[in-house]
Amino acid sequence: MEAERELLVVEDDDAFARTLQRSFERRGYAVLRAADIEQARAIVAEREPGYAVVDLKLAGGASGLACVQMLHEHDPGMIIVVLTGYASIATAVEAIKLGARHYLAKPANTDDIEAAFARAEGDTEVELSERQTSIKTLEWERIHETLAETGFNISETARRLGMHRRTLARKLEKQRVK
Repeated sequence: MEAERELLVVEDDDAFARTLQRSFERRGYAVLRAADIEQARAIVAEREPGYAVVDLKLAGGASGLACVQMLHEHDPGMIIVVLTGYASIATAVEAIKLGARHYLAKPANTDDIEAAFARAEGDTEVELSERQTSIKTLEWERIHETLAETGFNISETARRLGMHRRTLARKLEKQRVK
């Protein structure tokens, strides 16, 4: 199969990774799977996938942003989409700066991901929101910005935000998107 139809899925949730794999294989992609950045590094050392789907938060609190950076440095032409259940403006901006083409909040399906692969240009017609940002949204974005800065280390994030670690863990559990 051609390299441009090879897809690397970097996802530590095995069930979700299998679901993505089956769905993309039905669409004609050859799917390669990795659970962490080291497995992804080993795969791209031997293969040249044209596409990648990277989870933002990998096992052990590892950041998918480091994986995005590694993949982009390895092949700047690779089309990378970041998926996350922990969406924030800060991590979205960093993912794009590091080489991702798009950033999608979970739940995202194969149609959403494939559409993100296809969209190379920005959309100047996207509607601007008239809604003001709430205090909860600002807090959530600040938490995620600090999480990204600390490499998703909850203890260090809590220390920097001046809150108890358990309080931060509870906030993260409440906001989890599956």
